Amino acid sequence: MFPRNLRPIRLSRRAEPFDSDQHIFELKIDGFRALLHIEAGQGQLISRNGNVFRGFADLAAWIAEHLPVESPVLDGEIDCVDDAGPSVFRDLLFRRRQCVFIAFDLLFLNGRDLRTLPLIERKRRLKKLLRRKRSRILYLDHIENDGRLCLNKS
Repeated sequence: MFPRNLRPIRLSRRAEPFDSDQHIFELKIDGFRALLHIEAGQGQLISRNGNVFRGFADLAAWIAEHLPVESPVLDGEIDCVDDAGPSVFRDLLFRRRQCVFIAFDLLFLNGRDLRTLPLIERKRRLKKLLRRKRSRILYLDHIENDGRLCLNKS
């Protein structure tokens, strides 16, 4: 069962890029933020407001069929990427390409709440879970310490 009132953590904005050993840095994906929940072989993508993304039911069903775990909850973005890899928001809006789910956090796995684990550990487990190269579910890697490097700013 999907945990009640579970919502993605809102991103914080910063005026300037920064470096920190207390943060990790990830690319900003230009898509729809969602939680992926799989239970009893059925997948759902849930918006930050708690609504099911019914227009992406095929993506949720594909992931539920191909992800080799029971009852996970992943945090990520629904997106469309072009052949070179970048996100194309207009393709997502108009469904011009096959959509993917780009996962960046593993919140629950097989009924276990992982949110008490450090983010780096959850990301390590998620990366191990999503080893496939070509898939409709992708892992979003991160950079540690060097936030300015992530934005190509000095």
